Amino acid sequence: MNKWLILAVEDDLPVLNLITTTLKSQGYRYLTAENGEAAIMETASHNPDIVLLDLGLPDLDGVEVIRRIRSWSNVPIIVISARSEDSDKIDALDAGADDYLTKPFSVEELLARLRVTQRRLALMQGSEARDAVYQNGELRIDYASGCAYFKNEELHLTPIEYKLLCLLAKNTGKVLTHKYITQSVWGSSWENDVASLRVFMATLRKKLEKGQDAPRYIQTHIGVGYRMLRVE
Repeated sequence: MNKWLILAVEDDLPVLNLITTTLKSQGYRYLTAENGEAAIMETASHNPDIVLLDLGLPDLDGVEVIRRIRSWSNVPIIVISARSEDSDKIDALDAGADDYLTKPFSVEELLARLRVTQRRLALMQGSEARDAVYQNGELRIDYASGCAYFKNEELHLTPIEYKLLCLLAKNTGKVLTHKYITQSVWGSSWENDVASLRVFMATLRKKLEKGQDAPRYIQTHIGVGYRMLRVE
């Protein structure tokens, strides 16, 4: 039996059955909830490792459920929703969701998202020594010294580039919205901050993705934000 406990929050019974059957087939332990209040109660009572959350619930909007859970828990939340507009994704991610899966979804994609989240949790639960030095492929960040290295050569980063790199690294595998990043780095989220973010991300990529035809480390989610990829 898989030690991971998953809470599936979904009021559409056929979809809920698909999710739970998938989880059971892979050996996951799971709980279910069919509305927002039950989801909050189950999260508080059973402390699941990951929450799969539908946004269109009969009592509470899923974004409100995310906000309420985030007021006391950092449990990873993967949204599974029929809402496909960028604004819906941004609202959910800004509220604290870790990932967003649009319906209809494949079983393989759901399992892949769960594996990514599990790897991120495993990294977060590593030793303090690992926390002091971040290693991802050929990228290394020594937080204590404030230096970053690529292929064992020091990266010459501006203070803003270094802050961006650290923010992405500490949230590896998680999509960070433009709003979240600009508020974390600049303390605000005006249009000119987002424009500046795009410029800094472009310069950071040039220093980090040397000679790469496709990004290996920093993935762009158009209209939403950026994600640091885990490089095997």
